[in-house]
Amino acid sequence: METVWINQTAAAPLAAKDFAAGDMMIAQALAAAAQGDSSAYFDLGVAYSTGSHGVDCDLIEAHKWFNLAAVAGHEDAAACRAEVSDDMTAREIAEAQRRARQWLSASMRKAA
Repeated sequence: METVWINQTAAAPLAAKDFAAGDMMIAQALAAAAQGDSSAYFDLGVAYSTGSHGVDCDLIEAHKWFNLAAVAGHEDAAACRAEVSDDMTAREIAEAQRRARQWLSASMRKAA
C-alpha cells in the first residue's frame, strides 16, 4: 500500500513559519477530507494508525478515517480498517463508527 503525501516543499515556507510540517499536512488533508476526498480520508487513517505527521497514534481515529475512505470507494481502505480493528476492542470500534457517522452527518449538513 503506497501513500502519497502532500508535497512538503511547496508548503515549506508556511510550514516553517506557522506550523510544523506534519501539522500542515494534516491540516491540508482535513481540508481535502471536508470536500469528500477519499484519498485524504485514507491519508488521515494512515497518519493516525502510525502516529505520524504530527498526530499521536489513535486507532479510533484511524478506523474512522479508513471507514470513511472505504465507504467512498478507496481501494485499500477496507483492508487497513480491518487491520487496525485487530488491535481494537468492540467498544473502540463502535466509537470509531459513531465518529464516522458524525463526520458524514456534519458533511451532509454543510452540503445542504
